[in-house]
Amino acid sequence: MDRECRWSAGMILCFCFFVLTAHSVYGDVTYSLPEEMKRGSVIGNVAKDLGLEVNKLSYRKARIDTEGNQKRCCDINQNTGDLTVAERIDREEICSDRISCILQCELVLEGPLELHRIMLKIDDVNDNSPSFQRDVIKIEISESVTKGGRFRLNEAHDADIGTNAVQSYNLQRNNYFALSVNTNADGGKYSELVLEKELDREQQDEMTIILTAVDGGSPPRSGTAAIHVIVLDANDNAPVFSQSVYKVSLSENSPLDTVVVTVTATDADEGPNGEIEYEFSRISDKARKIFSLDHKTGQIKVLQHLDFEEESKFEIRVQAVDSYGLTGDTKVSVNITDVNDNIPVILVKFINSPVHEDTLIGAEVGIINFQDRDSKENGQVHCSVQENVPFKLVPSIKNYYSLVTTGELDRELVSDYNITITATDEGFPPLSSSKTIHLSIADVNDNPPLFEEQFYSVHIQENNKPGSSVSKVAAKDPDWRQNGTVVYSVIPSDVNGTPVSSLLSVNGDTGVIHAVKSFDYEQLMSFKMIILARDNGSPPLSSNVTVSVFITDENDNFPQILYPSLEGNTFMTEMVPKAAQSGSLVSKVIAVDADSGQNSWLSYHIVKATDSGLFTIGEHNGEIRMKRDASESDNMKQNLVVSVKDNGEPSLTATCSLYLLISDNLAEVPELKDMSYDDSSSKLTFYLIIGLVSVSTFFLTFIIIILAVRFCHSRKPRMLFDGAVSIPTAYLPPNYAEVDGMGTLRSTYNYDAYLTTGSRTSDFKFISPYNNGTLSADLTLQKTNCIVDDLTGLAVDCDQVQYTC
Repeated sequence: MDRECRWSAGMILCFCFFVLTAHSVYGDVTYSLPEEMKRGSVIGNVAKDLGLEVNKLSYRKARIDTEGNQKRCCDINQNTGDLTVAERIDREEICSDRISCILQCELVLEGPLELHRIMLKIDDVNDNSPSFQRDVIKIEISESVTKGGRFRLNEAHDADIGTNAVQSYNLQRNNYFALSVNTNADGGKYSELVLEKELDREQQDEMTIILTAVDGGSPPRSGTAAIHVIVLDANDNAPVFSQSVYKVSLSENSPLDTVVVTVTATDADEGPNGEIEYEFSRISDKARKIFSLDHKTGQIKVLQHLDFEEESKFEIRVQAVDSYGLTGDTKVSVNITDVNDNIPVILVKFINSPVHEDTLIGAEVGIINFQDRDSKENGQVHCSVQENVPFKLVPSIKNYYSLVTTGELDRELVSDYNITITATDEGFPPLSSSKTIHLSIADVNDNPPLFEEQFYSVHIQENNKPGSSVSKVAAKDPDWRQNGTVVYSVIPSDVNGTPVSSLLSVNGDTGVIHAVKSFDYEQLMSFKMIILARDNGSPPLSSNVTVSVFITDENDNFPQILYPSLEGNTFMTEMVPKAAQSGSLVSKVIAVDADSGQNSWLSYHIVKATDSGLFTIGEHNGEIRMKRDASESDNMKQNLVVSVKDNGEPSLTATCSLYLLISDNLAEVPELKDMSYDDSSSKLTFYLIIGLVSVSTFFLTFIIIILAVRFCHSRKPRMLFDGAVSIPTAYLPPNYAEVDGMGTLRSTYNYDAYLTTGSRTSDFKFISPYNNGTLSADLTLQKTNCIVDDLTGLAVDCDQVQYTC
């Protein structure tokens, strides 16, 4: 118990005398500390000693790195900057019997990379007791040995060094021997028995004396061995080695059983007194496991594989003992030479993954550390990065390298990299190792959506259903996730004063274009809209494309007959000369169709005639001509029903009636009231006749006629003539196809026909262009009988027909 207290007191005393020394050279710091300190004990405040900011240690990921395969014996408290003991520190385990025991470690900080070397000087603590090679030392001494004879004893081994090593020997009190303590050339203590009283084998042939070895620690430690002295006959020569020191160099890759050295000793005695055996007198536990000694031949061989990186030098003491216990010793110094047997080690200390694709050239993305346990050129490492990657290694501090970018990164081209780093040393043959680092590239919104086509053309059939899909646009964005998610929208604009959004819409997710309303080709034939494609990045990027929309025509308009056109109470009758010959033009049917293309191609056909063999009509131009010469036998009153049919699918048809009088003079024409082929007009004619008969005075009749004529002039052009007819080709409304399908008439004209009794021709008076636009779309086919009394009292019965589609 008292011994343990003394040991504890020694530990406390060593810790109290612990010396802290800081060096400013290259930013390194050195601490001295005793071995066997408790875990968590504070060695020193490294932040204060190096001038570092304590509050940034955690942010900069401060840590302690060790070199090679050394244990991490210390750690840093990131909150206080204290350097603390992390593991048990045993100086004897780390440094064996070397006088100076220094551990090297490094303080590494990141952002930016900073490296400080920390050297720990381990001071010895007296924690090992001296021990002898053997518990019993057998010595045979001849009784002939005279007083003063010396007998060297085995040295005691203490793993501690300096004052904590063996400092003295004590011999148990006896009647024959005294103890002499001597110092070797290397500072070690050894003892000799000194004969103070001559032996007498007859009185005492053997004895046992206790030898105690004491170290210089506080409190001191000791070890004992029993000296068994056997009194023999005289043996007055001790063995002598051929060399006092054997120096050997041994490669670390030496195979097992390799002979390191053979020590040789001779003894001048003869016979049994000259027989010698060899044994280790002083050897460390580590060396005992590695080397073996042949007791007869003195050969020292290799028992285990050598490792220069663990121990580069061994010192062993060998003694030769003759048959009667006389000894001689020698020193064997074995230097281990390095062999390039360690491949370089690649340690990834830091990697910034993923890396944004907009990272600047030269930016640091990782920190790599290279280590090689070999020495000199065998430990010099060269590193490289595989080709064809935009990265390289830049030397930083000592064996640290920074992995930096050498080119622009583009996630859309390469989304991740497998970077292979190779480290090669300068040994012979050189050794190398490789390590692959996976580095991902993070997306940045640097690509706008791009449409698959430069422009789009959309064809929509008129009379489409509202809400139906008519086309689709597509844009692609090579960016990732929300940066590559495309949303479509229509850029606001007007089409003839109407917002384009009221015509078409686009699905924001799919790009499908929908018709908002039903289109009418006759009102809107084409227009353009601009669609915007925008991603969801921050900030968002966008592009647009022009969509040309074309409305395709449907055959949804009936042909409209412009001439003959009967409206109100006006009826037009055309006169054909009696001398009209075959092929003579007698009239012309003028019709248009609001549709376009083949839907507006018109054809004319006579579907009903008073005399089917008298007239013919041009299928494409509507011209009515004499099919043969007129004759006296022909009926003066001729009625033709003409149909106008378009070329659509299915085709639409309109009809009109023409009334022709074969006569040269109106005076020859009988009463016209019976010229009707339409049963529907008979009742109306009857009522009109009754109405006219009921009129009692010519004055009233005259007023009615004047009012009717004025009313008809204000509503629609009319024509009353006799003789040959010349139809004006300009009698067409704007934007309608001509009857021959050769073009579009841009204007129409109102004209009046002035009838001269007895005249064979009619005079046409062209007034102003008729600009009322197209015909009304809600008119229907109607027929009305009317009676027109001219100033001469001639009554004309007519059908009035209104056509439209």
